[in-house]
Amino acid sequence: MANLSDSIIADPMRPSRVRERGVRMRAGVARALFGGLSTPRAALIGARVDLALWVPMALSLGIGAYFLAPVEPGPLVYGPVALIALIGVALWRAGPEAGQFLAALMALAACGFLLASVRTHSVAAPVLGYRYYGPVEGRIIRIDRSSRDRIRLTLDQVVLDNTAPARTPGLVRVSLQGDQSRLEAEPGLRVMLTAHLSPPAGPAEPGAYDFRRYAWFSGLGAVGYTRTPVLVLAPPDPSNWLLAGHRARMRLSAALQAQIPGQAGAVASALLTGDRSGIAEATNASMRASNLYHIVSISGLHMGMLAGFVFAMVRYGLALVGTAALRLPGKKIAAMVALIAASFYLWLAGPEVATQRAYLMAAVMLIAVLFDRRAISLRTVAIAAMLLLVAKPESLTEPGFQMSFGATVALILIYKPWARVQPHVPVLLRPVAMLLVSSLAAGFSTSPIAAAHFNRMSEYGLLANLLAVPVMGTLVMPAGVIAALLAPFGLAAPALWVMEKGTVWMIAVSDWVGGMEGAVIAVPAPGAAVLPLMAIGAMVAVLARGAVRTAALALLLTAFALWCLTVRPDLLISPEAELVGLMTPEGRAMSKPGAGFVADSWLEADGDTATFTDAAARAAFAGPKGWRTARFGLQEVVHLTGKTAADHLAEVCHDGAIVVLAARGKNPPGDCDLYDFDRLRQTGAVAFTRSAGLLRRDTSAEMTGVRPWAPAARQRY
Repeated sequence: MANLSDSIIADPMRPSRVRERGVRMRAGVARALFGGLSTPRAALIGARVDLALWVPMALSLGIGAYFLAPVEPGPLVYGPVALIALIGVALWRAGPEAGQFLAALMALAACGFLLASVRTHSVAAPVLGYRYYGPVEGRIIRIDRSSRDRIRLTLDQVVLDNTAPARTPGLVRVSLQGDQSRLEAEPGLRVMLTAHLSPPAGPAEPGAYDFRRYAWFSGLGAVGYTRTPVLVLAPPDPSNWLLAGHRARMRLSAALQAQIPGQAGAVASALLTGDRSGIAEATNASMRASNLYHIVSISGLHMGMLAGFVFAMVRYGLALVGTAALRLPGKKIAAMVALIAASFYLWLAGPEVATQRAYLMAAVMLIAVLFDRRAISLRTVAIAAMLLLVAKPESLTEPGFQMSFGATVALILIYKPWARVQPHVPVLLRPVAMLLVSSLAAGFSTSPIAAAHFNRMSEYGLLANLLAVPVMGTLVMPAGVIAALLAPFGLAAPALWVMEKGTVWMIAVSDWVGGMEGAVIAVPAPGAAVLPLMAIGAMVAVLARGAVRTAALALLLTAFALWCLTVRPDLLISPEAELVGLMTPEGRAMSKPGAGFVADSWLEADGDTATFTDAAARAAFAGPKGWRTARFGLQEVVHLTGKTAADHLAEVCHDGAIVVLAARGKNPPGDCDLYDFDRLRQTGAVAFTRSAGLLRRDTSAEMTGVRPWAPAARQRY
């Protein structure tokens, strides 16, 4: 103390310098924490400037909360949510500056919740509540191909035998089995067929993809198949302009495939018209394995290439008109023509969600050019995302939405670093280097999303895209546009030849890369919290600054850690009692070799590359066909199938066995846990998981909750 007193007496200014140094230190820490701003208050005030960028995230929080709700919200929920929205708006308009940003986020999140609810109830339509076999009459509005390589027809204006119009589904999708080669299907035809129909299927296991929700928002009330010929009742109505676009698409697709034979023509048709019905499942599988499947789906890549080619063609074409080009707003004229071309492409390719999303993103960017704004920026992407979330909140749950915007944002973020590096790259190598950088950025941002949804990662996807995408962008799409312009004059043959060679090259690349050893890496399905944490962490990391960004990166690491710690169920029971899967040291063993879709879904979620036939051959289940047994810890698992399945129930229902009966069973005649048709109709798929010595049971009904798209709630619609 004496030494300190002496130093203060010797230097009376020292206390002020110490205080000043402390102030500077605290300010430095605050700037590090809040992205260059000295206080949290200043950071919040500064964030108001970028509020437009945060709108999609705030809406997504509310939309995500709605879809994660365990039951359909009612007035007791909507009232407080609406009140939160009003309070948020009031604080945004008249509250303290530091709180306005948070108030706006609160109001937007509440609005997202309400928007999702309004959308859910506004699309309510009848859903078939039972199995139906009989005549089906309707109008073809869509033609595509199933994963089993079968043509599918989607019908509207449906008429079912002995079914009141109020209970008849608005849309029905029927898969054609048997010989239907004589059917010249086109949108608008009114047809009749005899079909097996059922309600849209629920999840293959608790927490898995719920096709019922997709069907609900698509208006699809029943799915099924037919083995009988399809009879044409009436020709298309020429006054329907939307179906006229579908018919033009199918006719253009047929003409293309006539000029370009084989799978090259089918792929070329998918690129230009969106008609994928000609692509064989082997080609689809090859493209999935090589990470080139996005090429055959009308997406932002196609729409961007088309709009970009038209924009460049018009802009540089105007430059050739002489001095008049100096007086014309060439850039805006090119943007307008490109917007018209993109709109025509949307009409031709059909109202698929991916096509609409791609068009919206392209349109926002072209309109930005018309208003002298930057065409490609985080702000334009935020506007496109906001418009899509407002119009279709359910898009948030779709992998296409997540991957499209993830890739676009990654490409925008990589632009500035690339601009600094570009001058140091040799001129001849710049296009290749830029393609490599952009592919790395897009692949890095979309691979985790694709892996989470599809449980597969392409090991050599970057190589395939480097070899195929430049050919698509420089040859195939431009040749397609030129062919369309020259076709009325009978001069399209050279452009179609170029297009054929380009698509042949892309298919060859896909087959080569997809056929490499280890081309596909299987990953287990993540837990329910992983994707939301990944999405929030990624969005905050992009939009925030300072320590908040660091915290967002920590959130991403937490999501990946949870993914790595995900535990798969030990025992799975399918929702229709047709299959039982038991986890073994070699992987999941199946009780029978059938039920391919459910078995494939389980194996994919396990991160297992085995086929369902191989899984059925694994050692676990024993016994004759129709009476399969296995040991599950101290319990016995019995799977009874076939016409006489119920007759054996008394013989196996003892000692607490888990009995799965592919029939209706009466009250269990002994000590067993019975899952028959009636019980599974209430529970959906069932999963058993052993953890810390305890056995936990989960059901699809518990995890999905009572929602409009779930059977328990359909009676209200």
